[in-house]
Amino acid sequence: MSTPRRFSSLPRRAFLRNSAALALLGATRAAASAAPSGRIVPSAEELKRIMDAPVLNLEFVKSPVTVASLELLQNGRNYLVRARSTDGVEAITVPNPAIMTKAYPVLLGSVINTFLKQDARKLEQLHWDVYRGGSNYKMQGQLYWVSVMAVEQALLELMGQTTKRPVADFFGGSKRRDVPVYYASGNRGNTPEAEIEYLQKLVAGSGVKAIKFRLGGRMNHNADSLPGRTEKLIPLVRKTFGDGMTLYADSNSSYDVKEAIRIGRIMEAHRFGFYEEPCEFDDLWSTKAVADALTIPIAGGEQEYSLHRWHWMVANRGVDIVQPDLHYGGGFIRATKVARMAAAAGMTVVPHMSGGGLGYLDVVQFASFTPNIGPFQEFKGNVTIPVSCPTSSLKCENGMVRCPTGPGFGVTVDPDFVKKAHVVKLG
Repeated sequence: MSTPRRFSSLPRRAFLRNSAALALLGATRAAASAAPSGRIVPSAEELKRIMDAPVLNLEFVKSPVTVASLELLQNGRNYLVRARSTDGVEAITVPNPAIMTKAYPVLLGSVINTFLKQDARKLEQLHWDVYRGGSNYKMQGQLYWVSVMAVEQALLELMGQTTKRPVADFFGGSKRRDVPVYYASGNRGNTPEAEIEYLQKLVAGSGVKAIKFRLGGRMNHNADSLPGRTEKLIPLVRKTFGDGMTLYADSNSSYDVKEAIRIGRIMEAHRFGFYEEPCEFDDLWSTKAVADALTIPIAGGEQEYSLHRWHWMVANRGVDIVQPDLHYGGGFIRATKVARMAAAAGMTVVPHMSGGGLGYLDVVQFASFTPNIGPFQEFKGNVTIPVSCPTSSLKCENGMVRCPTGPGFGVTVDPDFVKKAHVVKLG
């Protein structure tokens, strides 16, 4: 294998000569060509300007949308956020259920009050106000940013319902309705043969053209979940599904640099589309070292919540494909900032999908308006709470999920489900 070439002071990786990577990056070529001087990798200063630039298009929100109340509701294991404006408009949205079980004290005690009695059109400024207010910046992390996303989503829905505009309009308008998806297996520790059987059942009849499965031992210092599982599974999946299926694999921080490169070479030999989180997720430097050494695109960032660290990853090509999580990372606005920095650098965004609730529909919405979105988005199953949608079945059909349209996020939570939920309070 040839040594990765370098251009100027930043690596222009050999993966750009790889056909799978070229296909994956095809969606971002137009955005990349718009970068200053036609460069694929802009300067750190240019990326900083993109990161700091406003995101939301609010020209059609002519009057204030003043937040009268914000409530967290719970029905069984599911949570809802109910926002009301002083004009009597109501919005119901669905935060991340698993994390909200832990995060609700942060949401109720440290986040919600900043947004009350405020004009929802100030949402981007309120992001900063809540971050610095009460020294919240000292506790930023998953619990904090999931809480901020819960409010952001509710206020986007409130403005969407007020103006009768879809959420995509706040982000520049829809680019696509039908979003191709990949099925993601959450298994680790089963035999290669058992995983093959599971993957076959998972995709049967779905029409998907891409799948992802798990490698390694998850934060286990190079130890596999079963001895030899990874080395056997990689070629077996390719042999089973053939060249017509795009294959992705996620190690969930399983390896150090040397072992990650060894596993990556096996994936390269079997023409995988990307290699997710090869090293410990917060070790950006080891991940970059792996990315520099391999031709397969390296994906990462699902647990990243710092825009400054995202800036570093894009400016230094720490990954090839950015994967912000819409919930863990603080919402659509922050994920769009990451995507726009990536677009300027000729990079693709493939968001990580938080499980539960309506997480996969959040990804579909994001994909509908993001120009440099990847060819397939993560899908972990259909909606598990009662909702209705006149513009989409909300299911994977022929390998795609149709993005809901209509006001806000385009779905309505069953009123009886809402009625049976109780208001969550502190203490």
